[in-house]
Amino acid sequence: MLLKDKVVVITGGAGLNGLGFATARLMAAHGARVAVLDLERADPAAAAAQLGSGHLGLVADVTDKVSCETAAAAVLKSFGRIDALVNNAGITQPVKTLEISGADYDRILDVSLRGTLYMSQAVLPTMQKQGSGSVVCISSVSAQRGGGILGGPHYSAAKAGVLGLARAMAREFGPEGIRINSITPGLIGTDIIKGKLTEEKKAEIAETIPLARLGRAEDIAGACVFLASDLSLYCTGITLDVNGGMLIH
Repeated sequence: MLLKDKVVVITGGAGLNGLGFATARLMAAHGARVAVLDLERADPAAAAAQLGSGHLGLVADVTDKVSCETAAAAVLKSFGRIDALVNNAGITQPVKTLEISGADYDRILDVSLRGTLYMSQAVLPTMQKQGSGSVVCISSVSAQRGGGILGGPHYSAAKAGVLGLARAMAREFGPEGIRINSITPGLIGTDIIKGKLTEEKKAEIAETIPLARLGRAEDIAGACVFLASDLSLYCTGITLDVNGGMLIH
């Protein structure tokens, strides 16, 4: 029970086949009380109910600062503290550089990068009062290798921005006992790639990965549990690669 009695907030956590929900499920199994945040159409309350009793589902839009603050206040009202935040919410778009419109750029960066900032701002004052806390930011191998399989350059830029933001926050809040780290997933077999890659293409990609398979949502969930738990008490500002060896550097 690595997270016994800890309170964890996970953004973009309602998709039952996604990274966020896999993380919520594993954290709940390790004793955490979980607040699942997502847009109304994703039905975060239903996702939280799937975890069992004692968890919370809240409608929140990470691109809206007031929405983030309202959600954080609701978590505090229900649980009295916030021990960890997983900044998981993100969207992608498979386009080339010359095809990116201003609206595309804003939409992709707003969710991944602005959302990471706003939700972190919403929980950090509570963590400061507690003198402890862990923030886990989900970036992407796309940020490191200059593009991924599906995301366009603006997605790479957003996820690279997440790495820079997390490192800067780690320096700022480390003296207050707050750890801020990033995870860079490789290609993970979730709904985000559903219908976008044929089974043949997936097999081709798997052949290029040293561990010889695409990632699973549970692979990322395990890394999140590690970074939220006391096992990682001396880790801050790190980038934890979870990509099966797709990028070794």
